[in-house]
Amino acid sequence: MEAFLTLAEELHFRRTSERLGLAQGRVSQTIRKLELRLGVPLFERTSRKVALTPVGEKLRDDLLPAYRQMQRALADAADAARGAREVLRVGYSSPMAAELVLRTADRLTARRSGVDVRIREIQLPDPFGPIRSGQVHLQITELPVDEPDLAVGPVLIAEDRRILVHREHPFTRSSGVTLEDLAATTVITFASAVPPYWLDYHCPRRTPSGAPIPRLVAGCWQDALAMVGAGRGVTFASARAEQYHGRPDTVWLPFPHLPRIEYVPVRPRTGTTPLAGEFLRILDEGARR
Repeated sequence: MEAFLTLAEELHFRRTSERLGLAQGRVSQTIRKLELRLGVPLFERTSRKVALTPVGEKLRDDLLPAYRQMQRALADAADAARGAREVLRVGYSSPMAAELVLRTADRLTARRSGVDVRIREIQLPDPFGPIRSGQVHLQITELPVDEPDLAVGPVLIAEDRRILVHREHPFTRSSGVTLEDLAATTVITFASAVPPYWLDYHCPRRTPSGAPIPRLVAGCWQDALAMVGAGRGVTFASARAEQYHGRPDTVWLPFPHLPRIEYVPVRPRTGTTPLAGEFLRILDEGARR
């Protein structure tokens, strides 16, 4: 079931195998066995793409709510085994979001005794995997979020954008870097489970005149920083992130030509716990101050 649902989300065998930690051939074999058992194809496969068949779409829609509930139940059982009375697991994708989560957690635990708020970092290459699997009840993460099974709250943090370049990169001698300039460099981005619309929002594929922007894939944020520091390319981040990730080999330049980086709370549309709802209300109270 996990292999089917992951492939139904990714529609890509290599990314599915990476997420599951299985060989690509093992994933293909598992899907074929399931199709033989059901007597019907679940995916259309060509050399260019993988797509769900109508039967595959229905199976995904029928299985997904039960699978997510099972994942949440397993996580809750593990929490109970560790002796916590009420546990809320909250994800964050940046140090700024982590600070906000911790402040809100302090307010929640001050109001409710016996509550344990546990936080975890959400890695950029898999922005929605933990919330879908029940590893977190909610998270604070970057826009855009255009997922039919996830509900998005109001903007909590909005930061100007910076472009990160090696200290000897030609951009450091420019009076101002533009979108057109990106065609002359390589933009470091991410792959795996990152939705294409998210990548295109933060790292355009082309300049306004239509010139292609070269891309280089990093496995995680720390890899991207290391690659910039080694002169392999450039990448983007929020202005305040320099406080946490500044390096002597990297220069953070203003880049007002892309939207500000905005952080929002994200939760599942179904299965939200009352404790998660209370956390979100306190979060909203803090944002209004």
